[in-house]
Amino acid sequence: MSNVPPPRRLTLDQVAERAGVSRSVASRVLNDAPHVSRAKREAVERAVRDLGFVANSKARALATSQAGVAALVISQHDPAVLADPFFGQVIVGVSAVLEEADLNLMLCLAASERGRSRVEHLLRSGGVDGVMMMALHEDDPLAALAEQTATPVVFGGRPVGKDPRWYVDIDNVAGARVATDHLLARGRKNIVTISGPLDTQVGQARHRGYREALLLAGVTPWEPETGDFEEAGGAAAMTRLLQAHPDLDGVFAANDNMAVGALRALRQAGRSVPGEVSVVGFDDLAVAQIAEPALTTVHQPIRNLGREMARMLVGLIGGQDPSPLLLPTHLVVRESS
Repeated sequence: MSNVPPPRRLTLDQVAERAGVSRSVASRVLNDAPHVSRAKREAVERAVRDLGFVANSKARALATSQAGVAALVISQHDPAVLADPFFGQVIVGVSAVLEEADLNLMLCLAASERGRSRVEHLLRSGGVDGVMMMALHEDDPLAALAEQTATPVVFGGRPVGKDPRWYVDIDNVAGARVATDHLLARGRKNIVTISGPLDTQVGQARHRGYREALLLAGVTPWEPETGDFEEAGGAAAMTRLLQAHPDLDGVFAANDNMAVGALRALRQAGRSVPGEVSVVGFDDLAVAQIAEPALTTVHQPIRNLGREMARMLVGLIGGQDPSPLLLPTHLVVRESS
């Protein structure tokens, strides 16, 4: 009797590696799904011939991508949000991964009833192979909708009060804590914060980091002035803070747009930065470098957030079960602190 073990069954991953494509692309070619480029289809077919690969019934059952479309759903109603540099960077990251996987990107705004109905129809009709959801508010119907569908859903940032199975998030608490610690290290005693909307996970997390840093330093934190992540909202919040706390000497703004608005309000009030007041933002957008003075800020990997969301979704479409991912931040010190 021969002691030679039987040959191992070839896997779809081996075919994908040989063809130089993603697993999901190889799966779609083997199942004759649409929306695969001719070059990649030929590469997969050549790899199948070279390797002598035979798809079993289980592999065929993982043929998940039929529409050739992935949706990025943003829980906002104003199309101007797509011009925001933050979402622009997210879209760049998402697009790069979906292009490699031969999936088309669909953008959806879904803060209105009409927008949510459109997303619900896409999920129930099979019009998309998977969905990425961002910017959800507390009790957002989109979170409940995601729990009810069999379509793969990846969250960019965890919804408030939810613990989804698949998400990519930024370590917002740690980033805000580092920002506040930096202000304390600069000798600032009366540090205020302009928070994001507190019915969002990112708004809550960054406010929590601010509070934790002050409490650990033995300083009582002040109540936040809530902003809307826009420059004008940051300026208005800064004006209110100056009226309520004229002795303030440090500001942590929960994003760069609001921090730039705070710089403008401080300048108009005759307060020098960083002489009298130090200011720190969050994001490290391009505007931070051209602000006057240049803005100290917490860098978050925005484009990578988009890439990792899309990679996670492509993995789900291909039959994988990826783990949630938390991306780190770091402080970038400039002239405003």
